[in-house]
Amino acid sequence: MQTGFVYSDEFLLHNTTMPHPESPKRLKAIVSKLEKSGLLEKLTLIPPKEASEKWIETIHDKDFILSVKTYCEEGIRFVDTDTEICKDSFRIAKLAVGGVLEAIDKVISGEIKNAFCAVRPPGHHAEKDKIMGFCLFNNVAIGAKYLQQKHKIEKIAIVDFDVHHGNGTQNSFYEDETVLYVSTHQVPLYPGTGSADETGDQKGEGFTLNLPLKPESSDFHFLEKFQNYVIPKLEEFKPEFLLLSAGFDAHKSDPLSNLRVSTAGFGKVTKMLKNCAEKVCKGRIVSVLEGGYNLDALAEAVEEHLKELRK
Repeated sequence: MQTGFVYSDEFLLHNTTMPHPESPKRLKAIVSKLEKSGLLEKLTLIPPKEASEKWIETIHDKDFILSVKTYCEEGIRFVDTDTEICKDSFRIAKLAVGGVLEAIDKVISGEIKNAFCAVRPPGHHAEKDKIMGFCLFNNVAIGAKYLQQKHKIEKIAIVDFDVHHGNGTQNSFYEDETVLYVSTHQVPLYPGTGSADETGDQKGEGFTLNLPLKPESSDFHFLEKFQNYVIPKLEEFKPEFLLLSAGFDAHKSDPLSNLRVSTAGFGKVTKMLKNCAEKVCKGRIVSVLEGGYNLDALAEAVEEHLKELRK
């Protein structure tokens, strides 16, 4: 079985104007790197399909979904100080969600062993009723609900190693004991959430694990969080499926953060997560692109991530 790669040139139609960091150039850089290295031809290409709105509604309010559609139809460019959209963005955001759902279907069916979704716009800041931080719909959170409702997978873990805390994902499952949310992220940094004392509420108490990292933290600190906290928590929880919010903006070259993780560091974390998944959930992983804004660093880190997923 091979590693799946969700991609379509249509993702480039979510057109943000330079110098906006979340631009089509991000995916162009990734695909170019994978083509040049010969890795792309070793992956199983998964063409995405637009997600049905019924799946988006498992996380987002109907009125919110309609408002995103309306913003795009009316040609609004900035919905907040950070997030730029265009007329195609609503459809492309549904395509991003759909790509994640396609990858999940193929991993569940056994057609592929795991997958990486090179999609945009990203998702982990999107709240049930709010666009935030370049994100329209929460791709990974919707994926978790899809696993539960479509495939009857009861226990899911989401590991988010984007440098920014995934507030939207955390809030989606903060009172839910069936979804473990684990995040490593820089503090202080946007969006200002994700302190270590945010651990869940009601039935979800203990099923949120935030592992803040101080500015200038290196591979040593990053990997230590995974070895001593993330992996033991996953082994304790024993999920049936692992979703990754794979942001690569903790890279030492990224312009939007102050962490010092190397390209090799992302490969080592991927190896740790893959080995853990082999133990607890038959190796079933779907990894979804979040951040990463230095084009060369992003492309190199994604390549390293995929090399480890393929092993």
